[in-house]
Amino acid sequence: MPTLKLEVPLNRVEGDLELRVEVQDGAVIDAWCSGTLFRDFETLLTGRGHLDGLVLTPRICGICSTAHMLAAVRALEAVAGLAPPPDAVRLRNVALAAEAVQSDARHAFLMYGADFANPAHLGRAFHAEAVRRYAPAVGTSTGHVLAATRDLLDVVAFVGGRWPHAPFMVPGGVTQRPSAYELQQMRLQIDACLRWYQQHVLGCSLERWTRVGSADDLDAWLAEAPAHRDSELGFFVSVARELGLDRRAAGRRNFLSYGGFPSPAGGSGDGAWLVPPGFSRGGRVEPFDPAAIAEHLGHSWLVGPAEPQPPSRGTTEPYALGREGGRYSWAKAPRYDGLPAETGPLAEAVFRGDALLVDLLRQRGPTPFVRQLARIVRGAHLLPAMQGWLRDVRPEGEFYVSPGPRFPDGEGFGCVQAARGALGHWIRVRDERLEHYQIVCPTTWNASPRDDHGLRGPIEEAVVGTPVADPDDPVEVGYVVRSFDPCLVCTVH
Repeated sequence: MPTLKLEVPLNRVEGDLELRVEVQDGAVIDAWCSGTLFRDFETLLTGRGHLDGLVLTPRICGICSTAHMLAAVRALEAVAGLAPPPDAVRLRNVALAAEAVQSDARHAFLMYGADFANPAHLGRAFHAEAVRRYAPAVGTSTGHVLAATRDLLDVVAFVGGRWPHAPFMVPGGVTQRPSAYELQQMRLQIDACLRWYQQHVLGCSLERWTRVGSADDLDAWLAEAPAHRDSELGFFVSVARELGLDRRAAGRRNFLSYGGFPSPAGGSGDGAWLVPPGFSRGGRVEPFDPAAIAEHLGHSWLVGPAEPQPPSRGTTEPYALGREGGRYSWAKAPRYDGLPAETGPLAEAVFRGDALLVDLLRQRGPTPFVRQLARIVRGAHLLPAMQGWLRDVRPEGEFYVSPGPRFPDGEGFGCVQAARGALGHWIRVRDERLEHYQIVCPTTWNASPRDDHGLRGPIEEAVVGTPVADPDDPVEVGYVVRSFDPCLVCTVH
């Protein structure tokens, strides 16, 4: 059979993503993932005032602006040696979690679910129901998902005044002390969102869902009640299985987490990370070491030193002459200890020790099904945690400590778990100016091009082996790529 070369522009992702694939005998045999728009925020930040990153980096993305602000402020706090007060940490956690839950829901049911309504599935039993739920802009799920997530984002607005780009974080804490009324309103909003999540997404109580700890438990839960099967989660499980999304595993099984949502001691989280940091190498979990991160440029439209550079020494200098020398993306290729690494909700589940998702991963590998399932059920962990953090916040608490009259010189980095995974900002400050700024985003990891040794990035690797029934409508490729929830505007900085 001849080899088909397809260029697949992906819509329903944030930013400009193009995937080139080679198809032989009805399946993908190779792939090239390309970020096609250069943005250059890193160069824009160099030479500016040390606080300017708090204003500019949230503009990198209109979906995860809170995550960028948090990474930027943590980098500054690392330079200054500042530890924000516990109540400030809790409010930052609440805002970041609200942003993640809304992103997960909108992606799963407005972006990913739309492909279930694709005419390619016209002959399948689920198609009519998929159209009813997920037809773009008019599906029945659109209304309740948008309403619930819009109300959830009011929580960010209570903390920071608006969303997106809520300007409420500064080195040393947050900019305002919430009143008892504001705290109560935030609690009510989260309680309402949790009721929606249980009714529409899970179709059961949170307590019932927490007893689903294996693949067998998932089957039993699905068969237990019509409300489970008819929920958004139940419908996803049934359709994904019929489409074989639970049988298409590809990838190297390397996962990365920077650690997310530190819970101050003495409160609901008792000092533990909600999402522990770490690197999983083929199932073996290791402690996270920031020094193991380096970015390769060999296949990027960028130039710099011949050797891979850590972000603390990296540069962003554009150089584009088509595909000369095998260059094909504005994204860099970050590697951890020389290896590609997947980050995002599935990686978080690995380090959190989520029994269901770890069991599915063990049985079937990193399939689009388990990756997307991890995103849908992440709210079952984040929403109760938000309730706990807000219960611990006191209006009379401390929310800010001063960095002093003059900001010190130094280097630092800020790492967070954003909605799509591991996000880091690396900076150097001199004379209260940003002398160096480098950003490595979650989709920079997931949608990276090949590295200097020719190793494919996670999305490229995951697509290999995917069947393609119709080269003019490769919907199967879309299921794999969108299971990573790519954000290309972050990827290309």
